[in-house]
Amino acid sequence: MLKLSRIIFLAWSALNAQKLPIQELVEAARADSPALATLLGKGLPELRGRDGVVVWGQDFLFAVESPTAATVSIDKQPPLAMKPVAGTQYYYLVKTLRLGTTHQYHYHDASQKLIGSYEVAGYNPDSYPLPGVPRGKLSVRKTLTSRVYPGMTANYWVYTNPGADIVNGAPLMVWQDGETIVGNPDLLRLRLQIVSDNLAAKGLIPPMVHVLIQPGVAQSPMRSIQYDTVSGTYGKYLLEEILPDVGKSYKIRGDSYSRAIAGASSGAICAFNVAWYYPDQFSRVLSHIGSYTALQWRPEERLDGGYIVSHKVGREARKNLRIWLSDGADDGESRAGSWPLSNIALANALKLRGYDFHFRFGTSLHAIAQGAMDLPESLAWLWREYDPAKSAQTYEMEEAERTKPVFRVSITNRDAW
Repeated sequence: MLKLSRIIFLAWSALNAQKLPIQELVEAARADSPALATLLGKGLPELRGRDGVVVWGQDFLFAVESPTAATVSIDKQPPLAMKPVAGTQYYYLVKTLRLGTTHQYHYHDASQKLIGSYEVAGYNPDSYPLPGVPRGKLSVRKTLTSRVYPGMTANYWVYTNPGADIVNGAPLMVWQDGETIVGNPDLLRLRLQIVSDNLAAKGLIPPMVHVLIQPGVAQSPMRSIQYDTVSGTYGKYLLEEILPDVGKSYKIRGDSYSRAIAGASSGAICAFNVAWYYPDQFSRVLSHIGSYTALQWRPEERLDGGYIVSHKVGREARKNLRIWLSDGADDGESRAGSWPLSNIALANALKLRGYDFHFRFGTSLHAIAQGAMDLPESLAWLWREYDPAKSAQTYEMEEAERTKPVFRVSITNRDAW
């Protein structure tokens, strides 16, 4: 812990001249500064609702809007009173919490009504700007009208790591729910931009082009239709519309060896489906809290739900894919299915078919916190041994995984007999 705090302190020292909004907020809250009201009001509307935590080092700033006095319960502990921010309806509390794990929290107002409930990462050092590491560049927002999904428009952004060869051809990583990886939302959650810059500077991943795609809108939001439908349609949309438009400004490599795709929740099953239906285009998959459930099961249209993915992996021809899966025991249960059990079933299918995969199963809710905490590790694992001189590799299960048994399930909240 002391070593981790020392690393982060060095990163802070290098940033004194150009503080990030989240750093300013935490420092103002720690000092009970009058500037806190201004900082909350001008910069981070994302603090309203479930994403109401700002993390900088071991300082966790819990902040929420409430018309009455608010409390916060952290990691299932008794609720703590929060301080009012003068002149606003914000309440806040700064706590020192453990790093390298996730923390659940619940906000309540004076009547004990739940205001927000979610989870936050105790980020690792590579999730902070490191001394001497240049920052990449985020493009302006681009909006496209779709033909694959008639009547739909969608936004996307491009983030390029320093050193990415956008003239001769750079590796590519596509991210679903791209609006959450832009600006302050990225700082509050995944921190992809910071992490990828740090890892590229260390040579742990190649400098690349990241395409951040927001779900589309037609007459109504299209996210579940695009993401949860088990078919090749989204891959067709990506390959025929989004990437050709990206290619007008950025040269990206066409070999699947140099392409990855990522997402969380419905975005995760979307990413997996793209690689499954187009393994000649994408060979690396990053799946956080994947919705491998029946959200878009439409038997009247002969469309299976996401539960079928593990069976497809188990029964269909093995594909040359490398997959990092992540989920938690406290993920959701609904009429659509069980998120933890579906992810375990997929991990076992990958295991039994000899895929190059890694399954991180923690205690997380249906939240990005575990994925954010693991992001430096998962990206480095996904791109390990990447050689820009190559255009293909046959992925094999790691020996450490090969010697392990399949995953088993224990029921801990019911009597055995």
